[in-house]
This record gives sequence, structure tokens and C-alpha cells, in this order.
Amino acid sequence: MAAETTSHFRYRLRRDSNAVLHWLRDMWTRRWFRWLGYLVLAGLLGLTLIWALFARDLPSVDQLRDYEPPLPTMVRDGEGKPVHSYARERRVQLDYSEYPQLLVRAFLAAEDKTFFSHGGIDYPGIASAILNNLTSDGRPVGASTITQQVAKNLLLTNELSYRRKVREAILAMRIENALSKEQILELYLNEIPLGRRSFGVQAASRAYFDKDVDQLQLHEMAFLAILPKAPERYGRARNEAEGVARRNFVLGAMHGNGWITAAQRDAARAMPLGLTNSGNTAVAQVGGYYMEEVRRQLIAQFGETAEDGPLSVYAGGLWVRTPYDGKMQEATTMALRKGLQRYDAGKGWSGPIATIEADDQWQSRLASSFIGIDYDNWRVAAVLSKSAAAAQIGFANGDTGVLPASAATLGYRKTGGSAFSAMRPGDLIVVKSTGDNSYALRNIPEVSGGMIVESPHSGRIYAMQGGFDVRLSPFNRATQAERQPGSTIKPFVYAAALDNGMTPATMIVDGPFCVYQGARFGNKCFRNFGGAGGGGEHTMRWGLEQSRNLMTVRAASQVGIEPVVETIKTMGIGTHEPYLSTALGAGSTTVEKITNAYAMLANHGRELKPRVIDYAQDRRGKVIFPRNWKPCAGCNKKDWDGRPMPRFAKSGKQLMDPITAYQVVHMLEGVVQRGTAVRLRDLNVPLFGKTGTTTGPNDVWFVGGTPDVIAGMYIGFDQPRSMGGYAQGGSYAAPIFKDFALAALADRQPIPFAAPKNVRMVRIDRQSGRRVYGSWPGTDPKASIIWEAFKPESEPRRTIRQEEIKPPKAAPRQDAPVQQGNGRRSDSDFLEDRGGII
Repeated sequence: MAAETTSHFRYRLRRDSNAVLHWLRDMWTRRWFRWLGYLVLAGLLGLTLIWALFARDLPSVDQLRDYEPPLPTMVRDGEGKPVHSYARERRVQLDYSEYPQLLVRAFLAAEDKTFFSHGGIDYPGIASAILNNLTSDGRPVGASTITQQVAKNLLLTNELSYRRKVREAILAMRIENALSKEQILELYLNEIPLGRRSFGVQAASRAYFDKDVDQLQLHEMAFLAILPKAPERYGRARNEAEGVARRNFVLGAMHGNGWITAAQRDAARAMPLGLTNSGNTAVAQVGGYYMEEVRRQLIAQFGETAEDGPLSVYAGGLWVRTPYDGKMQEATTMALRKGLQRYDAGKGWSGPIATIEADDQWQSRLASSFIGIDYDNWRVAAVLSKSAAAAQIGFANGDTGVLPASAATLGYRKTGGSAFSAMRPGDLIVVKSTGDNSYALRNIPEVSGGMIVESPHSGRIYAMQGGFDVRLSPFNRATQAERQPGSTIKPFVYAAALDNGMTPATMIVDGPFCVYQGARFGNKCFRNFGGAGGGGEHTMRWGLEQSRNLMTVRAASQVGIEPVVETIKTMGIGTHEPYLSTALGAGSTTVEKITNAYAMLANHGRELKPRVIDYAQDRRGKVIFPRNWKPCAGCNKKDWDGRPMPRFAKSGKQLMDPITAYQVVHMLEGVVQRGTAVRLRDLNVPLFGKTGTTTGPNDVWFVGGTPDVIAGMYIGFDQPRSMGGYAQGGSYAAPIFKDFALAALADRQPIPFAAPKNVRMVRIDRQSGRRVYGSWPGTDPKASIIWEAFKPESEPRRTIRQEEIKPPKAAPRQDAPVQQGNGRRSDSDFLEDRGGII
């Protein structure tokens, strides 16, 4: 039965096939049918040819569904406010719903009024454009719809050819089938180039009007809508008349489409363009060494451009949260600059900061040098020509001015003549306006330095200054300069001694100390700063407060130099050689490393990692750095639920005994109260710190701070050389910290340094180190009785001897030198009477 059915089906198939062929043969004898067949065949061949020539290698439209435009990286400060962006182009991505409908209609009126009704191609417009191109010898024009512009901007090139137009049309039809009208408009409004290095309407709104799109007025919306045609023409102030005419045309088209009233049209037409040159003030663009360090670390982590990956700095659209504190940064910058100028004052003009060719291309040469300055209205200028009475100078924006010889009378430190006589055409100098297009010479200090401000609780860096100005020298002396730390290393030498049986009251001889270093180096004898000899036996505290080299080296020798260099290494200062000179700062480190080590002292010896980046998010808000970042559960609740507040667990390893760390901090408070940093005492806040002066002296240092803020800084020449025998950390570096503290910390509530568990606070005589009974410490910084910090069972023993129970009677203060047995006044007497080395 089945075989019979199959046979019957085959018979019917052959019969019907023969009938169709017979019908086709009959129809082919008719002329109109043959022509119709030829047309169909030609159409098929044409479609095949079009595919082969235009559509075969077109990019896939599917990539637009997940398209991520290149976006700049935005940086926020410690309070979450945007303060900087890393961008070579202005780009901001918004959702379609975030664009005002009136703004959308302005673009439709200017570019594609039938957008919501066509399928991607405007056929009447194409016919008109073809006719115009055939009858005109000018630049070919097109009739691109918004969809076609999206295809060109995102998937094709700007090649000017009919081939590209055909490919564009094919892609436009595919895009219309793949995306909704709203999605197409979102791509268009976010990506269209609109001049002033801006891509997208929001970026252009900021570039031309310094407003967000939801703040634009009608006439401003219409102006932005004219830019896709010719942004470089309509966006320039000198072409304002053309811009106004084109804008008014768009306003008329909006009225013609019924999108605005006649009154709105007329009111908008009466408005000027109102373009601004201020750029985007919504982002402060604070820049400087801090943001350059953030950029450097981000590039190392994610790459620089889109070719380096989807999370690159200049295309990935990252959001970066930093600890940056604007107030502290300003105070840091001004304090370091003031310190550099304080040292450089009176030394004369240091010379030009650079040179260029003083030809007819001087402006472009100066602009492309990217040399600038942001200080007290100073400007970088090029010397164009010079006469006996004045020099003609020019600026990067094309302006020119006059530098009279009388305004450049500084002595030139290299030759001894005047600065004006030493100038040559092409020199880049720094000047300040004195009015009437006249300028006066200013000097950039030849000496430089670096400064960092850090939290001792988290390692977050609040501020950073790596020189006078990053546009004069991008080398960051706060993080990159390896310098000898001098006496700022001594607290860690004494920390090693405290860990090996000594106490702050241990008596150490301040006397000549020599050591044999082998046949090659011979006998090495150490001396105190300035070549001073010893001053007898004193407590460890006194030795640290007065920065006595001989006592420091002797302590290092007694405990062994190996534990000292190990402590220095453990605290992240550096890997130094096991020589006794290391105890006096003969190794090298950076401001960042030594400041972080002091911060760890204030943090009771717990590890801190200095950072300028809290976390980084991708464009969708996912935290991508650091890798182990975890959100704080319950930290963002609107109201308190009565339960215990979230607490962060202590992080970082314990690198130093917490009592040892506190003992060092407690002694360093004495450095401020009566030691080498005594000039900071009148700040009247709990403060610890240490000055440093290296051999030469080549560099001067100060590192220290409060329980909440630690700062470190040095100043010295980039090519190390002597700063002069008068230069000391107490006289040049400590005042920098003082200027910073007065500006940044004056409004903070003073809090004392907290002691860790098990610290024994004992009354002692600070000169002899003996335990004191029956008397109490006073408020006078030079009081003989003080509280000293000891580890359990290490404090001075009890005694019944009266000379040990009672504090020694203080000698009366004398203005005349006290004669010793040898007829000389001792170092200890001088230091005690004068309150420390200033």
C-alpha cells in the first residue's frame, strides 16, 4: 500500500513539473515576458555585483548593540568631587532619556526631520543630492540621514566617495533593522564630532557654553544642532554672523515642524551666540604632580590607549577615587614654593628655563613646548628681540609685550652681570605683568625639592608636590628622587636599639668614636654635625632630640649594624649596606618612602602602603582596582538601625613592636619641644618630627606631623651639590612644614598621640635618666622632670638611695659660658641653654 502511494506521488510531481515547463515555454514566446525575465536577471546580477563591490566586507552591525565609545577617565577627590580628567578628546556618554526632547528636536530639524518615519535612507534627499552633484563643480554633497551618519562615524571612514556612500546606505538599513530609533539617536548624540575636540552633545555643551545639556536654553540647543555640518566654521567667534544665520534657520525649521511656538522662535533668534572660552569648569582640572602620579599608576595598571585594552586610561571611561585633598594640596604647593624661594632669595637670576628658535614660528614652538607655570600670575615668555633699553617678548597665545631693562636687574649668578645683559633671543623666561603691556622678570629657584602629606591611619596620600611646577619639570622629586635621608634615619636606628635592650633613658656616650673598616678603608672616625666633638654621657632621648651623630653611631655599634639595616628595610625605607655610616643616613630613599615609615611609627608600627588611588571603577561602576576590594556592608544606610556601627578590621602586618614605635614617637615629640625642630613648638599642637641635613650639606629634610597627618619634605639641587654650610633641616625644611600646618591644619582639633597597651609611663629626670619620686612633670618644655615611655620591666629600678630618689638640682641659667675643667664650654650646656640647634 505504501509503495503504491509513493509511486502515485512521483507521477503527480512529474506531471506538474512538465506543466510548469510547458507554461514557461509558452510565456517566453511573448515579448513582454522576455523583457521582464531580463530585468529580473539583471537585478539579480546587479545585487550580486553590489554585494561583491560594496557589501562583502562591511563590518557587522551587531557590534553596535554592545558598543562602548572611548571615554576619558574621571578622577574624584576624597569627597567624591570630580577634580581632573585624562582625556585627549572631550567625551561624555548619556542615555537617550537624559537628553532634553527639545534638544533632540533641534538636531532632527537641522539634520533629519523625517528620522522617525524613514527606514534609514532618505530617497528624495538622495535624488536631490545626485542632481546637485551632477550640475555642480563644487564639493559633492550628500543627503545622509542620522542613521547613515552613525554608520559612517562608528563603522566606516570619512572617505569622500560614492563607494563609501553606498556602503553607508547599506549599513544604515541594517542598523535600522538591528536597533530602535531611540538607540540610534543615543549613539548619534553621544558620538557626533562637534568641534573643540568634543565628541557628543554633552561634551560640546560644556565646551561651548560650560553647561550640562539640561541647562541649555533654546538658542543654545539650536546652535549645537548646526555644528555637525561644519563645526570648525560655525564654532569660531570670527564667524559669528554665519553661526547666527544657520542657528536661526534651525529655529525656523523647528517652528515649521510645530515643535516650538513663534514666540519661542523669535525670542531665541534675538539672543547672541554666547560662546565661552572657559572650557569645562565642572571639572577643576587641578593637575600638578599629584594627578600625574595617579595617571602614571593607572597607565601601569590598565594601559594608556584603546589598543592597550578596554580599561585604558584615555578610552576606558574609568572613574577613579583618590584621597586628594584640595586644601592640603594648595598648602603643600605654596609651602614648598615659599621654602624654595626662601633659600634662593638674593642669589640672583638662575637663567632661562629653556630655549627655542626665535624665528617666525616662535609661537608654535613655544606652544608645543608645553612649558607653563601656575603661580602668582607669572607667565612663561620667549625673548623675541632685544635692544639696549628693552626686550620684546611673546607668549604662547600669540600676545607680545615689553620687558624693560630696568625690570630685569637681577644679577646673573653664573657670570655676575645683570640678567638683562645675559638674555638672548629664544630664551624662555618667566615674567609678571606690571601693566600697560609691560612686564618684569621673575626667577624660578634653581634649588628644588619634594613634599608628601599622608594619613598615618591608612597610608592615603592627601597632597604631593614634586618641584616648583610640573609644567616646568615633570620629574617628581617626591616619588622618584633617590636622596640621602640624613638624620631623618636616626629614629629607626634608635628603634633597633630599643628592640635590643636599650630604653629612652639608656645613657650613651657622646664622645669620639672610631672604627677600623679593614685594610682598604682604614680607620673611620665619626663626628657630630659641624665637626663638633662629644658632650659627655647622655640619655638616648637627648641624643635623638639634639641629633647627635656620635651617640647614634655608638648605639648602632652596640646593637650591631645588621639589626639597624634590617629595621630600615622592614619599614620600607630601602635596602642599605651594613655600614655604620648608614646609621647617619648614608643610604638613599625617597620622600614617599621615608614619610610612609614615619606614618607607620605613628600607626604603632603597623604596615601602611602609601596610595594615591583608593579604588577605580569601570564605566558601569564595577570596582576593578584594587583586586581584593570589598564593599563595606551597612556603611551607606540612610538611618542608624540601632546596631553597632561597621568597623574596619586593622589591615597590614605588624612591622615593629607597637611599644617601640610609640617610644620613638614620644622621643620625637621632644625634638619639637626642645630639639632641632624647636621652631615648630609655637604651633601648640601635639607634634613629632625629625630634621635632617646630609653631608655637604647637599639636602635638608624634615619629616613629622600630628596623630592624623604626616608630612615629609626635602630641598636640594637636582645635581647634588653643597647648599652652603648655613643650610640645615631646622632652618629651611622645618619652616616649610610650619607654613603648611598653619594653612592646612589650623582649624583641626588637637589630639595627643595615643599609647598602645602595656606602655609604662614613668617619671624620670631627662638629663640623667634616673627615676624620680616626689616631683611631677610641669608644662615647661625644658623642665628636668618628664614622663618617659618604657616597656614592661624595662623602666629604671626602684632605689632607696637619696641621690637617685631626688631629682638633681637644676643649675641656674647663665648668659655667660660655664667654664669646664678644660676651660671650654661643653656642647651639652650650650644646647640646653639655647633650646636646641635651630
